[in-house]
Amino acid sequence: MPDAVVVGAGQNGLVAANVLADAGWDVLVLEAQPEPGGAVRSDRGVHPGYVSDLCSAFYPLGVASPAMRALGLERHGLRWRHAPAVLAHPLPDGRCAVLERDPDATAAGLEALGAGDGEAWLRLYGLWERMGEELLRALFTPFPPVRPVPALAAAARRAGAPAGGVLGVLRTLLSPVRALGEREFAGPGGPLLLAGSTLHTDLTPESTGGAAFGWLLAMAGQRYGWPVPEGGAGELTAALVRRLEAAGGRVRCGTPVASVIVRDGRALGVRTAGGEPIRAAKAVLADVSAPALYGGLVAWEHLPARLREQMRRFDLDPATFKVDWALTAPIPWTSPGAARAGTVHLAPDLDALTRYGADLATGRVPAEPFALLGQMTTADPTRSPAGTESVWAYTHVPHRVRGDAGPDGITGAWDARERAALADRLEGIVERLAPGFRDRIAARRIVAPPDWAEHNASLPGGALNGGTSLPHQQLVFRPVPGLGRAETPVAGLFLASASAHPGGGVHGGCGTNAARAALAHASPAGRLVLTPALEALRRALTG
Repeated sequence: MPDAVVVGAGQNGLVAANVLADAGWDVLVLEAQPEPGGAVRSDRGVHPGYVSDLCSAFYPLGVASPAMRALGLERHGLRWRHAPAVLAHPLPDGRCAVLERDPDATAAGLEALGAGDGEAWLRLYGLWERMGEELLRALFTPFPPVRPVPALAAAARRAGAPAGGVLGVLRTLLSPVRALGEREFAGPGGPLLLAGSTLHTDLTPESTGGAAFGWLLAMAGQRYGWPVPEGGAGELTAALVRRLEAAGGRVRCGTPVASVIVRDGRALGVRTAGGEPIRAAKAVLADVSAPALYGGLVAWEHLPARLREQMRRFDLDPATFKVDWALTAPIPWTSPGAARAGTVHLAPDLDALTRYGADLATGRVPAEPFALLGQMTTADPTRSPAGTESVWAYTHVPHRVRGDAGPDGITGAWDARERAALADRLEGIVERLAPGFRDRIAARRIVAPPDWAEHNASLPGGALNGGTSLPHQQLVFRPVPGLGRAETPVAGLFLASASAHPGGGVHGGCGTNAARAALAHASPAGRLVLTPALEALRRALTG
């Protein structure tokens, strides 16, 4: 009997398993798919000579988050690679905003796009240098972040002294990213670098709190880069598995879990889809989406009645449409800066990002999709033969399509015609900025919303962040109103996926928090004090 059973071998499940194994627990990880990794996997399915990442690809938070850094994965074979430039946003007129590895180089490029914009960028980066590390520690700590708050408050007070201290900093980060960009910058470059980073979530340029997401991702990129694992995203997973096995943990793939076994309000283990019961002596950790856990792996009869209504209000982030390409040569960008970047954001201007968000909000497939594009061979030459490029791009679409803002009549059936139509729409966006792009396509693979759950049940429709990133489902509201912690209403069961605080991204924070919660509740003090105290507080907060 293992001490802990972890359901799901995504990055959060594997991080949780490693933390438990480091504490001396016997850990068994059960994964439904034939291989571990979840959204952190790679293959050669587009072309045998090209490595393509199935989902996530660039990892600024993978190198920035304290949770992931603490694992020391570089000692287990992980090697990070960087493109010459971090991020680019090419403009229709041939100019390009580029996030360089060197802050002064980034500032110089932005200054060429708007007078004073270089100084504005360095001012925002200075804010990161004064409080970024403390913010990361607070962000990836179980809510409420009691220990990191004093240090974060002191750093914010120093950082925000010219503009209202802590409250001034908080006001800045809670701003819509459009407001921050237009207030700080004269030209288009700075606002687009920040807004494009915000749109890695499902926030729009006008969303409250969008500035925090855009600033955090852009500044993490300025400090750490947006690196990739050498050899493919799957190498990050492989390092996590090697580390776990070295600590005595085990991973069983091809073993879907059908249910969590609950008796007298406590999780005793799991039952596999094949009917095998597996007991857990101390805890069950679930690296699955909140809707898959509540009312799925755990039947409603074992859960408080109010949770069913709360989960009915749980909001997913939008669906995802992705295209992978094998190119015979690098993309022939009109803007040279775009050719040097690992990640490229595609939208003509800030207003186009707003229209894109409005289309998604009204259930329409965007006419001008905002696309995130990855030039993987530029970042890691091992991804394809010399002189070629492994590329992907993705955009978001509604889960329920009410119409097509573009000309193709896409309905959300996602048959062969609709898949090809939206893939062609994305290719057209690249072609306008890089004439001749289509002539270099040797092969392509289309991943439409229905395809995601086939290789990862935690990504329904391609909801990549485990639930919306909007403020109403963050902190104490994630995944439902309560404490914003990994604990669930079932004793000994912990939510370890991106549906828990701190949410989406490959940072391991959700898994680490779940593991630490399991360790705390399994201790004598936890059983006598922590468990009943948190349950009483949760009941008081949720009624």
